Amino acid sequence: MSRKSSQPLADELKPYVAPFRYDGSGGFHLKSHKTNEKGDLDKEKATSIIEANRKRLSDFQEKLYAQDRWSLLLIFQGMDAAGKDSAIKSVFEGVNPQGCEVTSFKQPSTRELDHDFMWRCMIALPERGRIGIFNRSHYEECIVVRVHKELLAKEKIPKPLVTRNIWRERFEDITAIERYLARNGIVILKFFLNVSRKEQRERFLERLEQPAKNWKFSLADVAERALWPRYMAAYQDLIRHTSTKHAPWHIVPADHKWFARVVIGSAIVSALDRLDLHFPKVDKADRSEFKQVREALLAEEKGGKKAK
Repeated sequence: MSRKSSQPLADELKPYVAPFRYDGSGGFHLKSHKTNEKGDLDKEKATSIIEANRKRLSDFQEKLYAQDRWSLLLIFQGMDAAGKDSAIKSVFEGVNPQGCEVTSFKQPSTRELDHDFMWRCMIALPERGRIGIFNRSHYEECIVVRVHKELLAKEKIPKPLVTRNIWRERFEDITAIERYLARNGIVILKFFLNVSRKEQRERFLERLEQPAKNWKFSLADVAERALWPRYMAAYQDLIRHTSTKHAPWHIVPADHKWFARVVIGSAIVSALDRLDLHFPKVDKADRSEFKQVREALLAEEKGGKKAK
């Protein structure tokens, strides 16, 4: 990234970023990260931070778009009902949609399966000056496909290449590609919304009670709950092997949606603050042209008055 963060903002947001950020330094144990963390906040104080971060994010996004140098890629992963959709909607409320695009990755299509596992995500990368949001991502290939090994056969990989090392190899490939993207000006932040099994159950029950949310629920969601330990083991291995300084993971406590939004918004704002974003400077030649445009517009107004 371009420069050090402005100290006051960095200090203000650090308690909501640093404890949850893992960049590969030292060991990692998912079980040591609480899902119900709230920091020193209550919901009212959290709401004020969320609103302040929205304003900051909106301001940074305008400069990011105008400067047209950097782009920002945000990756959201988590179990069903972890709050990915609502977090994205809340954090980006008020941000200009022209400079921001959300891509959701569902079950791969036939066309997508005819390509390498990274292809569909690579063609959705944000352009310079834009923010790209991945709701699920290429990491599904190391989570869902790992838990449901029968899905790997559908990817039509030559059999000699499907070895017991395939997950480690995919970690290496993803890390290499993310390093390449970072070297080309794409800032990458990854968020694992860490929800408890108990909280997921409560949210599923809530969906059943609300007709507007019934469409989000299926019996398959219940079946996946039985595989919870396997999913957590897969996330543990993935985060440990794909966290780097240029593409860190944030293990976001997700049992309290309002605190999750504080962490996510603070991490994004802190990253953008380090880029030294600014509106492009206008040179003297352009300023001279502006003067001529102003004079022409004023003359147009005078001419209109005379015509009357």
